[in-house]
Amino acid sequence: MAAAEGGNVLLMVMPLNVLEKSINKRVQLLLKDNRILEGKLVGYDDYMNMVLEDTEETREDNVRRVGTVVLRGNNVVTIVPK
Repeated sequence: MAAAEGGNVLLMVMPLNVLEKSINKRVQLLLKDNRILEGKLVGYDDYMNMVLEDTEETREDNVRRVGTVVLRGNNVVTIVPK
């Protein structure tokens, strides 16, 4: 799906397609509570629940390593493949 906005073309990609192409690669996730998680995507399901390894959490300007994370999909706002 593409849409024009102020002369720019925005491309919207289906989230499950992004996850499929990002398996075993690093992704950055923006969560509803404004935390950012970045880690290697090792698994997901049809509800966008995800498992990330080697994960770092960024909140405000604080970064901490959290290791392996199981994340409920309805907390995710944005998925950015790295």
